[in-house]
Amino acid sequence: MMHYLTFRHSGIWLILISSLCIGCHTNSSSKSLSEAPFRDPTRPVSERISDLLNRMTVQEKVAQVCAIWQEKYQMQDEQGQFLPNTADSILAYGIGHITRPSEISGSGEPGRTAENEIMYTNDLQRYLVENTRLGIPAIMHEESLHGLAAEGATSWGQPISVASSWDTQMTRQLYAIAARQTRSRGAHLVLTPVVDICRDPRWGRVEETFGEDPFLSGEMGLAAVLGFQGEDNVVDSNEVLATLKHLSGHGQPEGGNNIAPAHVSERDLREIFLRPFKKIVQEGAVRNIMASYNEINGIPSHANSWMLNEVLRGEWGFDGVVVSDYFAVRELVDRHFVAHNLEEAAIRAISSGIDIELPKLEAFPLLVEAVESGRLDEHILDQAVGRILRQKFDLGLFENPYTNPERAAYALSTPSDEILVRQMGANSMILLQNEDQILPLNPEHQLTIAIIGPNADKELLGGYSDNPNHFITVRAGIEAHAQQYGYRTQYAQGLEVTRPGSWYKDPVILSPESEERNRMREAITVARQSDIIVLAIGGNELTSREAWVESHLGDRPSLALTGLQNELVDQLAATGKPIISLVFGGRPLDIRNVLTKSKAVLQCWYLGQETGHSVTDVLFGQVNPSGKLPISMPRSAGHIPVFYNHKPTARRGYLFEDVRPLFSFGYGLSYTQFELSPPILEKTSISPDESATIRVTLTNIGQLTGSEVVQLYIRDLVSSVTRPIKELRGFQKVELEAGASRELIFELTPDDLAFYDHRMEWTVEAGLFDLMIGTSSRDEDLQTIQLEVTP
Repeated sequence: MMHYLTFRHSGIWLILISSLCIGCHTNSSSKSLSEAPFRDPTRPVSERISDLLNRMTVQEKVAQVCAIWQEKYQMQDEQGQFLPNTADSILAYGIGHITRPSEISGSGEPGRTAENEIMYTNDLQRYLVENTRLGIPAIMHEESLHGLAAEGATSWGQPISVASSWDTQMTRQLYAIAARQTRSRGAHLVLTPVVDICRDPRWGRVEETFGEDPFLSGEMGLAAVLGFQGEDNVVDSNEVLATLKHLSGHGQPEGGNNIAPAHVSERDLREIFLRPFKKIVQEGAVRNIMASYNEINGIPSHANSWMLNEVLRGEWGFDGVVVSDYFAVRELVDRHFVAHNLEEAAIRAISSGIDIELPKLEAFPLLVEAVESGRLDEHILDQAVGRILRQKFDLGLFENPYTNPERAAYALSTPSDEILVRQMGANSMILLQNEDQILPLNPEHQLTIAIIGPNADKELLGGYSDNPNHFITVRAGIEAHAQQYGYRTQYAQGLEVTRPGSWYKDPVILSPESEERNRMREAITVARQSDIIVLAIGGNELTSREAWVESHLGDRPSLALTGLQNELVDQLAATGKPIISLVFGGRPLDIRNVLTKSKAVLQCWYLGQETGHSVTDVLFGQVNPSGKLPISMPRSAGHIPVFYNHKPTARRGYLFEDVRPLFSFGYGLSYTQFELSPPILEKTSISPDESATIRVTLTNIGQLTGSEVVQLYIRDLVSSVTRPIKELRGFQKVELEAGASRELIFELTPDDLAFYDHRMEWTVEAGLFDLMIGTSSRDEDLQTIQLEVTP
């Protein structure tokens, strides 16, 4: 029986013909394989991998470093059910990954329910186990940037919002929800979290990151990984394998354009962009790393053996799997132009440390011919295959690749899940301005509230989202609260940010000005009939998104509010009614006019499926805002870069303009007031291999219970190479009742004080360090004490 493994490239079908008899795994052969050492769960995993590798043909090995995506749709009927009689040409040798089994069409349309996904993944696994020679199951991978991206799964705020909470414990709890829901649907691996350091707000993927700081990103990313994977090396039934991405430099692209070159030195690469990856690899044992699309120093990350083999595996000891970003191996040919053809790209990628090509059959299938012709050493292929197989053994797939249909109940959002999303949304809102203490509002005052704005009654989830079982808009949240407390509300859209559309699809269209002015007139009428205005403005998932091809863009050269939003703000302000502005979207925006015309301003980003409840909790004081900026907010695009941890010579000033950010990293107000005592060092002088302990007391001197984020920064005053003016090295989020105090203890380790010196050696240099403790990175919010490191 002949089987054909087929792949499509540039309209040409490449047919790899094998005379392997798939049907020969019956009778004595079947019995032999069932008793093979790789089938024995009592044996060490390394022994099982070795035995299985020794039995595999080159074709079977190559299949394990490949994935299928669009190919799935060739093997299903109109209802999305798997058709096993269509699978031989694609799955004859097995497969490493199956991409996004939750999808039915792959075009952003609603996907499978939990019950249907379990049935679908079980059918796929059954085919692989029963109809391929070795019966190797597949790993199913999904997206889970801010909750599993699947029909009916729980969806919380984008990572930039989660980072604004500065709450690692709640972050871990959230990502554990996604782990449970993912595994309960039959999938095993998620392509998240993103720990790119974002230093350019023009970039459309800001929302996917934890912000601009490597320390904060490392802490939040570690919490997410522990939520997905747990703390031990055992992957239980409610855990999945996590993937750190994107290695590296992705968040400071030239011109803010997605995938553009990252112009960073090795020192900046190691100290800024690689720092969170190193921390999570070594402290969180993350199982997967995804390489980035961009290049550094002329070398695309998918061809960067120094970064993937020498640094990641050699220096850090990473022993997991490096996955490609989608289509990035092909882009070595048609975007970076460092390979002549797909086979050359595949050889270079796998030799550089890429273990599996995602999302579909494209370049890596050509490794069969590369090995057989001697152009690729089979040992390199074996290393990659072994890493994939280890994950399958660790997941227990060889013992039981199937998901119990009764687990569909665990894939659903529970009331406790939704409470946590609501709490995180409220805790992530950042109070930027609160003139005359207009907030919190008192519902007993029986005010008439005008709910206005393009984002007031919109579902705002951001990118990499599916359809949660519900979404509470700002309007719905406030109206429900009003019904409970008896005050009056009115609504007017006012404007559209863009025409209705999709994060997945194009085009992105601004509304005609004539239509917008009609909406504005209606909004002004509503505002005049009200006592106070809650204005929901900003961006949406079309104005800030991943630009994955030239026909699907998401980066912007301006941070200005789109369309007539500033004019709407002006006209509402002219009514004399106080404005409370809620700024949504995936990136920092130029909101100087909004600040001038509003009494209060809250930066909201995306808050998840409970948005309206979270907003209402904060506006009416059920929750005291405690969010802090994880990224500096520039005054305009012309002020970029504006990240706080810059070098001493970087911010001399601008003619006619203030060089400082509009709001600094770590900034955020509260409805109460906090006071910090002068910090105390246990020892004012330490040796380079000692740690330093700092104590400080936080007191809530206001009238309300609230939470404050106390932040610790350092500065090396004189060093062999220039150092940033500030670097975050610790933070603690503390809730205190009015009048209460708590002593906080921070410890600075030698690693916190170290940097790469003029010889590129990781060292702690002798000298003086400023240690700064406060409530933001602004000088006026910090108290300083000096530490001496003696030779």
